[in-house]
Amino acid sequence: MSMTLGELAQQLGAELHGDPQVVIQRIANLETAQEGSISFLTSAKYRDFLQQTKASAVLLKAADLPLCQTNALVLADPYVGFARVAQLLDTTPAQATGGIHPSAQVAPDAQLAANVVLGANVVVESGAVLAEGVVVGPGCFIGRDSRLGKGTRLWANVTVYHDVWLGEACLVQSGTVLGADGFGYANERGEWIKIPQLGGVRIGNRVEIGANTCIDRGAIDHTCIADNVIIDNLCQIAHNVEIGYGTAIAGSTTIAGSVEIGKYCIIGGASVLNGHISICDQATITGMAMVMRSISEPGIYSSGVPAQPNKQWRKMAARLLHVEDLHARLSRLEKQLVDPEQK
Repeated sequence: MSMTLGELAQQLGAELHGDPQVVIQRIANLETAQEGSISFLTSAKYRDFLQQTKASAVLLKAADLPLCQTNALVLADPYVGFARVAQLLDTTPAQATGGIHPSAQVAPDAQLAANVVLGANVVVESGAVLAEGVVVGPGCFIGRDSRLGKGTRLWANVTVYHDVWLGEACLVQSGTVLGADGFGYANERGEWIKIPQLGGVRIGNRVEIGANTCIDRGAIDHTCIADNVIIDNLCQIAHNVEIGYGTAIAGSTTIAGSVEIGKYCIIGGASVLNGHISICDQATITGMAMVMRSISEPGIYSSGVPAQPNKQWRKMAARLLHVEDLHARLSRLEKQLVDPEQK
């Protein structure tokens, strides 16, 4: 893939400074870029590289233009510009090509649009509906009565259980499981009794789901993911969770059952959310946080213990073992201050 700098400027709506005929073939960072590359500057700490870069062009803000020694595209947000250029120059191969592979197994009553692509060993069960432009990679399973919206793409070995609906232009990475049973059991005198999970999964438009993530089906009602949500690798989203528009969830996050997450939230990696709580719109939860109660006000929320030298951590851990004793002693001292005769 290659484009001229003038073509890129037009696609991005950027202000061009330099030669519009320069050919751009790839993206690179400022430090290692060579001729034919376009780079970007989004942080002041990389400004020194801006004056030394060998990139053919740089995406930057107007304030950084005087420091640039090469061609430039000026935008309000260079990082968004980088994302757009990456899409234009994307070299990622297609998940599957060439229509329906001979090894694919499709139920007679499944509904497939004329231009659906199914890779090798795909299984599509009865009642499934695959809309125009759907691409299903090798080894995927599409369960009974599930639906894939227009332009949705699945990489290899994705499992879509029964009654799971994905909207338009979704992207699901390899190994993900959508619609497995939620963790629902009753206990009768020590014996676990399984509760059939009768709900489905409803996923909106333009949702991206990382590799090996699991989104469980609802116990009675559906598990629901709104439009424009992005979910990283290795996340666990339990039954009847609801995630609002534009929320981003980083890797290895675990969300217990019946959690309601609002719009435009950001949840850092390896966070854990307790079941049956709600998170308001525009809440940011930093990595490795343990959220035990509902959050009702937008803001940044954190918990956890940052890494520190082992000797220091061992000393702190030893002191934590005596917190109850210290609390009792402090309470006695407070009472003595109020009433000196108390012992």
